[in-house]
Amino acid sequence: MSKELSTVGKNLKRYREKMGISQDKLSKIANTTFHTIAKIESGSTPYPRVDTLQKIAGALGVSIDDLMK
Repeated sequence: MSKELSTVGKNLKRYREKMGISQDKLSKIANTTFHTIAKIESGSTPYPRVDTLQKIAGALGVSIDDLMK
C-alpha cells in the first residue's frame, strides 16, 4: 500500500479538525475505539467497515458520502 492517505482518512481528519476535536474525543462520540480512528486517519485502515463509517459520519454530522469523496 502507498504511503498516501486514503480519501476517507484525509476527509475524516479534515472534518474532525474542523470541529476542533481530538481523535480520542471523536472516538467517544462515535462509540468506537481511539485505535480505529487513528488507523483510519493514518491510512492503515483505508477501507473501514460501513457500520464504522456510519458511526463516525454521524458523530461528525456528515454523510458517509462526504467521507468517501
